[in-house]
Amino acid sequence: MMSEKINKVVLAYSGGLDTSVILKWLQEHYDCEVVTFTADLGQGEELEPARKKAEMMGIKQIYIEDLREEFVRDYVFPMFRAAAIYEGTYLLGTSIARPLIAKRQIEIAAETGADAVAHGATGKGNDQVRFELGYYGLNPDIKVIAPWREWDLTSRTRLIEYAEQHQIPVPKDKRGEAPFSVDANLLHISAEGKVLEDPSEEAPEYVYSRSVRPEDAPDTPTYVEIGFEKGDAVSIDGEAMSPATLLTKLNELGGANGIGRLDLVENRFVGMKSRGVYETPGGTILLAAHRAMESITLDRGAAHLKDELMPRYAELIYNGFWFSPEREMLQALIDQSQEHVTGSVRLKLYKGAIHTVGRSSAQSLYSLEHVTFEEDAVYDQRDAEGFIKLNALRLRLARKRNR
Repeated sequence: MMSEKINKVVLAYSGGLDTSVILKWLQEHYDCEVVTFTADLGQGEELEPARKKAEMMGIKQIYIEDLREEFVRDYVFPMFRAAAIYEGTYLLGTSIARPLIAKRQIEIAAETGADAVAHGATGKGNDQVRFELGYYGLNPDIKVIAPWREWDLTSRTRLIEYAEQHQIPVPKDKRGEAPFSVDANLLHISAEGKVLEDPSEEAPEYVYSRSVRPEDAPDTPTYVEIGFEKGDAVSIDGEAMSPATLLTKLNELGGANGIGRLDLVENRFVGMKSRGVYETPGGTILLAAHRAMESITLDRGAAHLKDELMPRYAELIYNGFWFSPEREMLQALIDQSQEHVTGSVRLKLYKGAIHTVGRSSAQSLYSLEHVTFEEDAVYDQRDAEGFIKLNALRLRLARKRNR
């Protein structure tokens, strides 16, 4: 328990077992007022039960907010401009949601006069770091409560016992050993733990909830055209859409075609390896489309520099440094690179795979005059001889020296 007095705390609250126990525990151990904050990030769950549960536990200030558009517009899209992928495969679906939740908690703390914030992340994972770096990055003086690092409720059995002692409703499916833990938002859904803890065993099919098995996807390909403006997707098949609406539509298309499944063993920031199963159907399509759009609109030097910077940018997001000056510096560079990434990309979705079949842009750098195999009047092939000899000069000198 913290030694200093806490008067009011803003809790990131889902209404599930863990955060409901945390709510009661905060009231008991800190004798403080609790404000609950529940964010709708497109997790696909009804959030009103969270309100009812908070009211039943005596909470007076309850925030339930639809942040889907802000989430995609101000967090997912900037990340996708960078084509950020952690360790070659992970599209950072959980990582990118945490800074937005942290930001709103800090804002709500200011609005309600709270002197502390709290989260339900465990002491083993990445989320505790992401939340708290976000808190401190926005309010250096905020007090942070992380119950999993303080209390003695070290197992699900003890959590349930505590809940029953305090008349906290326990969902029936949580009374036994939960098969795995799930985190979801509009970008992805992840599953970790229990049946997934042995990385040598194939994940059971019931783990997947947003996509059909690729083998069961339609035998006829689905074609989709995605329009871009300055690096952001703005339309599907010619229909303009808001960021969240567009990603929702891509999720539907990707899920129906078995796209976006990932079985990953990743390196957590805290040092251990963990195995997770992720589904990112819309994001996987968006990444492929954005890459294809850049292929004809982005200069080679700029494209290659972006590729060099991407792992660093992705690691900053994974490790929780969204509000760091270095991430903001990289974002400015990335956004500058997207000035001409405008046009449209046609994709073919088929049984878990994405095939780029067309791309066009009024800002294209692709010159048919220069690359044609027919006669042209713009490129003198004899120029290549000097180009090659100049590039070979250091190689020739080194070879002569080493003879």
